[in-house]
Amino acid sequence: MDAAARAADALRDLNAATGVLAATIGGLTDAAVRAPSLLPGWTRGHVLTHLARNAEGSTRLLGWARTGVPSYEYESMQARAAAIEAGAGRPAAAAIADVRQAAAALGAAAAGMPAGAWQRVVRYTGGQERTADVIIGSRLAEVHIHHVDLDIGYQPHDWPAGFVSDMLRRVVTGLNERAQPMPALRLEGTDSGQGLGIGAVTPATAAVVGPDCEILAWLLGRSGGGPLTREPAGPLPAVPAIY
Repeated sequence: MDAAARAADALRDLNAATGVLAATIGGLTDAAVRAPSLLPGWTRGHVLTHLARNAEGSTRLLGWARTGVPSYEYESMQARAAAIEAGAGRPAAAAIADVRQAAAALGAAAAGMPAGAWQRVVRYTGGQERTADVIIGSRLAEVHIHHVDLDIGYQPHDWPAGFVSDMLRRVVTGLNERAQPMPALRLEGTDSGQGLGIGAVTPATAAVVGPDCEILAWLLGRSGGGPLTREPAGPLPAVPAIY
């Protein structure tokens, strides 16, 4: 599948996920937006503002790819943090409108991308250089994961199976590329039968077994792993912060 086709598939998934997010945040009150999210130190207002600013950053990267004129995701990590903090205390209506408008602008920018532009290389704030076709998939992860962080009823078991399967592979790849990886571990998803390995696995390597979405939530730090089991029996290993 070429870059444009991958981006088109990801955009369909993103539009669906964004629609669900836009609907579920619609009932938030001012008090609910000021209440804590599942992310330590962040209220729901912080999460909503981050979702809006991330959409804008993704739109800027698409503009870079479309025009060839260098732009940026965020001016700096410090500017990113300041923007989130500045928007966190807004009334619910303002925060909700911000998320919806920024997401709509991103969707329009993605829909207007020439096919060849998806292969252009852009640079994220952290310095990673990627072809533009990854932008939509990265935004999809932001929407699904931070929707859970809002703690408004959307759970890991609500993640679409395709997203879970793709994100599991991405997370495992990232863990295997770390300078100090986790101890070797087999991951056995009971939904898909998918088996993945962290480190140099053998048939004797310990396994974490359970629903695919719960394995992903645990690896992402969004679950303590209660629905999962370790074989042979024992505590689940610690997972480094990756998202």
